[in-house]
This record gives sequence, structure tokens and C-alpha cells, in this order.
Amino acid sequence: MKTQIKDKWSEIITYLRDTYLINGVIFRTWIEPLEFVSCENGTVIVSIDQDKQGDILNLIDKKYRLPLQISIEVITGFEVNVIFQYKNDIEKKGVSSYINEDQIFQKYPFLSREHSFDNFVVSGTNNIAYAAALAVAENPHGQVYNPLFLYSGPGLGKTHLMHSIARYIIENNPKLQVLYTTSEDFTNNVVEAIRTGKVDDTATANMRKKYRTVDVLLIDDIQFIIGKPGTQAEFFHTFEALYQSGKQLVISSDRPPNQMEELDMRYRSRFNSGMTIDIQPPDFETSMAILKNKQANDKTNALSDEILEYIASNVKSNIRDLEGAYKKVTLFSRLAKPGEEITLAVAENALKDFISPDEEITITADYIIEVVTDHFHLDKDSLLSDKKTRNLTYPRQICMYLCDELTNLTQTEIATKLRRNNHTTVIHGVNKIKKALLEDNELVATIDILKKKLTP
Repeated sequence: MKTQIKDKWSEIITYLRDTYLINGVIFRTWIEPLEFVSCENGTVIVSIDQDKQGDILNLIDKKYRLPLQISIEVITGFEVNVIFQYKNDIEKKGVSSYINEDQIFQKYPFLSREHSFDNFVVSGTNNIAYAAALAVAENPHGQVYNPLFLYSGPGLGKTHLMHSIARYIIENNPKLQVLYTTSEDFTNNVVEAIRTGKVDDTATANMRKKYRTVDVLLIDDIQFIIGKPGTQAEFFHTFEALYQSGKQLVISSDRPPNQMEELDMRYRSRFNSGMTIDIQPPDFETSMAILKNKQANDKTNALSDEILEYIASNVKSNIRDLEGAYKKVTLFSRLAKPGEEITLAVAENALKDFISPDEEITITADYIIEVVTDHFHLDKDSLLSDKKTRNLTYPRQICMYLCDELTNLTQTEIATKLRRNNHTTVIHGVNKIKKALLEDNELVATIDILKKKLTP
């Protein structure tokens, strides 16, 4: 098999180009330089020359892995799995390490190849979360922190830590059954079981067996389950079954349990019974460490410290945006002429639509309404309606309070923005929140979280 694929590699690449209509520039830049390295046990290793092609592994893997596998099968008749790796990494680790690693990812397709404890940048804003995650990974029998509950805004490392936990356990305790899922996938499984259950009584049983017979269950973004009665009930029965059996649970969310108002108090207590940890946005030092880490793996057109400091100083929202800014500047650097220096001015131009360092965030009533409705998972029209149910009145009054605190609008203008009849409603709402803040710690935490979302 290895010889046939190697001998026909040029023909395979040509077939890939012609069949999938890859245009000339992309083909010459990304596809033609790909090199066949090895084939063992049905796994083909293909190298990317990072020095010449750039940091494109994720893009190539996502867009061209399946087409390349099909092209190999058509030309040689062999059904294979393709792994793309940087040439320098293969030289350091050897081919066999990627073959063994691929077997793990084939068995556990939910794992991310990019996420592990080794490449998680630890700092003062996430060190407690990292330590707790590592402790759970090293002691996966539900005896350390169970459940481990991680919460933060998007892009701050929750998913990275969850994949790291799963990967560490799988690699070091292969006999344990580990399952990572998102709340969306869990919801889809529940809906499908209910739908199929109308004609097949085993559907729900099989779905429950999938989730309730594992040793470690990790579920991401639990907030999207809250408020969906059927899915929520199914999850908590699953949670209870695993918890009572001493199995490890790891949960992530965009808020702490005590901020989930639609969640039954019993389960807020259950979530809080283990370890609940907040992950904060990265500080300047952490951002620089993350950028330096990416720089170390990027062999082309290294960016100056001045440029890295510019990015770290101006992208403060989350790690995902930080990495996005870095990638955009490095893309500009690869398009530069040979020998042309990438200056700070070039970086600023590359990111002119990405960040505005001299422009302060303008907090408007509309922006506050958008953030609050998103936080409470509400529909904007419902919030602005005449309905007076508590799940709407409470966030509506919070909007009034935040508009009064953070904007220059008069109370009459706030009433207009929130579609209230007159300003007395706003006065009542603001005063009610101010009074509650003196006694209600949960409300204090909610306001604090919302202000962080409004001014990241």
C-alpha cells in the first residue's frame, strides 16, 4: 500500500485538483507542496512545510482531508485515513507517534487535536481552573472535585480544559469510558430519541445507555439546556445516575449555577457541591505568553515584540479574538514581498477593522438590551413587550438600572427605549434594583457579570 500511494502521489494530487476544482493559486500554494511521508495500518501521514506554506494545518485538515482520502481511494483502491502534520513536528516526534495518536482520535472523534494541558497557557486569571482540571484528570474516579463546574464568557479556555481532561484520562486510563458532548448534541440526542421512540421503544433506552454508563461525562455550555423542560429533565436524571454511582462529571457554562434562575434549586445546590470556578479574561502578561507560544510554532515572518505588545494591549475580550488578530497579521506578513519587514504600521493597518485602540466602547441602551437578553436567553421582543411575568420583569428592571448607570439618557428616554408608558416605571425599576443590591448577593454577581460583558 505504501509503495503504491507513494508512486502515484503526483497522480493523486492532480486528481484532487481536477475533481474538486482547486484554483491555480491555492493549488500551487497549499496543495502541490504537500508531501507523502508514510502509510501504516491504513493511516497516511502527509507533511506541510510550515516555512513555505505557513500556519495552515487546521484549514487544510478541515477543507481537504476528506477530498484527499477519496482521491487516494480512487487512484489506488485503498481506503485510508489521512493525517496532516507540520514537517518540523514530524522530524521531532517521529511518524509512529502520530499513528498512535490517530488511533485515539479515531476511537474518540469528539476530541480536539489542538487542545491539551501541554499547550494551555496558565496565568493568574485561569490557574485555579487549570489546577482543578488537572486534578480531576489525574484522579478521574469522582473523588476530587465532583462535579467540576467551569464558567466564563466565550473564548476563555473552558472547552480547551474540558478536552484536555478528556484526552489526559483517555491516554492514561484507557479502560475508563470517557464522553465529551455539547449541550446542543445532547439536546439533539434527546429529541431524536423521543421522535424515534414513537416507533421504536429501544431508542430512549439506547440514548440513556450512551450517557449513563460512562465513567467520565463532560458536557459543554450547559446553559443552553436550561429552560428546555424535556432535555433539562433528561440531563438531570443522567447527572443523578452518574453522581450517585461516583462517576466524574465536568460541566461548563457562561455563568455560575446561582445565576441560572430557571434552574431548580436542588440542581443549583448539586452543581455547587463540587468545585465551581470562574475563568477571567487574560491580562496583558497572559496575552503576551499566548502570542509568544504561537510565535514559537510559527516559523515564517516572525512578528516583532512591538507588534505582539500592540495586539496584547488592544485585544482584551478573549483568547479566541487574540489568536484571530495574530493570524490576521501573520497572513499580511506572508503576503509581503520577500525581505519586506512587517512593521507596526502594517499590523495596525491589518487590524484596522478588528480593533480600534483609540476608540472607547460606546454603551447604548440598545447594546445593554442586547447583552441582557442574551444573558438571560430571552427574545428582545418579549423583553420589550407588555408582559409582566417575573422572567421578563426582572431582566427588564436590570436593563433600566444599567441604562441609568452607564448611559447619559434621561429616565424618559430610557422608558422610550424599553417601550414603557412613562418615566415613573423606570424610576420604580431602578430603585427596586438599587434596593435589592443591598441585600441580594446573587443580583450583585449578576450585575457584575453584565458590566464585564458590556465593557470587556
